[in-house]
Amino acid sequence: AKGLSIMQRITHERAPLVRGSMRWNRMSMSLLLVALGIVGSLAVFSSGRSASPLSLAAAPRMATVRNRVIPNSGRFAGVPSFPPASFSIADGKTQSSASGSTPNQLPLQSMRATPVEAPVEVSANSPEDQDKSLLPDDVEFGDPEIRAKFERVLMSAQDNICKALEEIDGEGKFQQDRWLKSTGGGGRSRVMSEGKIFEKAGINLSVLKGALPYEFIAKRGECKGFKEGERIPYVGMGLSSVIHPRNPFAPTMHFNYRLFQTECGVWWFGGGTDITPSYINKDDMKLFHGTYKEVCDKHDPKFYPKFKKWADEYFVIKHRGETRGLGGIFSDDMNDRDPEKLLEFYTDCVNSVVPAYVPIVKKHMNDEFTAQQKEWQGMRRGRYVEFNVVYDRGTIFGLKQGLNTERILMSLPLQARWEYDHQIEPGTPEADIMDAFKNPREWV
Repeated sequence: AKGLSIMQRITHERAPLVRGSMRWNRMSMSLLLVALGIVGSLAVFSSGRSASPLSLAAAPRMATVRNRVIPNSGRFAGVPSFPPASFSIADGKTQSSASGSTPNQLPLQSMRATPVEAPVEVSANSPEDQDKSLLPDDVEFGDPEIRAKFERVLMSAQDNICKALEEIDGEGKFQQDRWLKSTGGGGRSRVMSEGKIFEKAGINLSVLKGALPYEFIAKRGECKGFKEGERIPYVGMGLSSVIHPRNPFAPTMHFNYRLFQTECGVWWFGGGTDITPSYINKDDMKLFHGTYKEVCDKHDPKFYPKFKKWADEYFVIKHRGETRGLGGIFSDDMNDRDPEKLLEFYTDCVNSVVPAYVPIVKKHMNDEFTAQQKEWQGMRRGRYVEFNVVYDRGTIFGLKQGLNTERILMSLPLQARWEYDHQIEPGTPEADIMDAFKNPREWV
């Protein structure tokens, strides 16, 4: 009824448009009514009143973790669960009705609307709190020394990289947003926007505490004391950054380094640094890749070829059949050796961001360029957006965990460009780099 009322109002207000260029048929009307019905049902359901079974299809299921109730992601694993309030099942188990409803379509009589308190985020920007640890105090699993050391590494790297970029820019300054979660953890988000050299640069430090599905953790090691269907408490931290210079000849750069520890005993390091130019400069690529090859060779000669290949295969825009950029190193789920050894390796990696990247920006930040070259940069940034919102693990993880959307999408450029059926002229610099995007090259 609510949907029909809205539909009648839309039809009345848009009558000239409906009679003119937009011809409504019965199928489109039916689909719109169904969509409006879903929205109306969810609104009623989230207010605590009775709801139709249709609205329950998307309601999150529940799982018990150490006597705590935590919402699963429900049927739609790729998007955050909704409605915002969580709902528990009367007997603590997922039920099916005699009519054959699916596990997500729960009988009305088996449910009660019981809101579960959501984590609250509070600002903590006092100068005296600037360098305080963000680690939660009540974590009784994992190696506390390793995570304390890595947090200090990431905090120091964030400070040093921000300082180096501000010195290059000369005008732009990073604005910090320090925040804490009521459930534990927090972060330091820093963004520079509309600088002289950098159109946008973001460097986010996050320390997270939560729970992840057993199936997600079990792929990375043996989960002790838990079983399928349960959610496993974890603590994680990461430093993530994307830097977009203004000049088309100064490449975009991204890095992310992280550590996860779980209550079931599984832990892992991961991350890497990669570069996304709009034009090829072989000397730049030798410097960037060469820096990370030296870091890798110092710890394990097998690391660079392995992680370089991993980056070439990970940063692929599958629907385009091309890579996002010209690679670098990428790794994940690393727990195959002593954690102290991996801590040393990833410390060297994040501390190599400045020497691998800053000289390239300094070299090109004042290069002359044409309007056509600026447009090409915009199109490559459009590809950057496509990868980040469709395939990037960090983006998907953040959205699934219900984290701050502004920080998750901090990586996106201020400006990007899409042109329909754009054709590149053979023999041009644009054609050269497109070949490298489709056929990854060896730079060192």
